[in-house]
Amino acid sequence: MFEASDIREWRGHDVVDLDGHKIGVLESVYVDTGTDQPSFATVTVGLPTRRRLVFVPLPGATVGPGYLKVTHSRNTVKAAPSIDTDGELAATGEPDVFAHYELPYAPGAGGERRLARR
Repeated sequence: MFEASDIREWRGHDVVDLDGHKIGVLESVYVDTGTDQPSFATVTVGLPTRRRLVFVPLPGATVGPGYLKVTHSRNTVKAAPSIDTDGELAATGEPDVFAHYELPYAPGAGGERRLARR
């Protein structure tokens, strides 16, 4: 896996699936609040007049020249929960993001959020 500081440098680069199909552009990185490690990224997708940000897990992702390759298909990522380009993920929306990718979800021990934008 890559360091959190390194992945932030990839903002604005293409995000592709395992087959090299472009999904969109890396917008930001969300870290797991318990470990401070990169957990999800938001990817800008859609037409210029209807852009939105979708979430994709970062574990297993690799970087290449000018792109970030994720382990999920383009269709799976584009169907993921999304927010407006100027929006913020609500705490109540976190479980849906994890469920879309069939990942286990549990809020922090004190009920705090699991994801934080960096």
